[in-house]
Amino acid sequence: MAVRAVRGAVQLERDDAEHMQEQVGELLTAILERNGLLADDLISVWFTATPDLHSDFPAAAARALGITDVPLICAQELDIAGAMERVVRVLAHVETDLSKAGIAHVYLGAAGALRKDIAQ
Repeated sequence: MAVRAVRGAVQLERDDAEHMQEQVGELLTAILERNGLLADDLISVWFTATPDLHSDFPAAAARALGITDVPLICAQELDIAGAMERVVRVLAHVETDLSKAGIAHVYLGAAGALRKDIAQ
């Protein structure tokens, strides 16, 4: 079993706690499903949010999904002029038999433009 990193992102339509929970929950679910992972395979998860998101912690969405025994941390993205707004990014460390090339990184909706080279 190897330790791998899985990336993902989603752009929110608005800064609203309920919307954030829904969208980040959808992102986390897609990351798990597309990689054949269970919550028990998660080692830790980093969340970042662009500076224009204030309504809630993205990690709250993980807790709402029942991911309660995994270390989670939230941070703010750099405030770069011209960067995509209202984006939550995820970096999940997982235990898996997948190779690096076999990992499915998940970029939902408009966030797919962030990493066209690895988004699946």
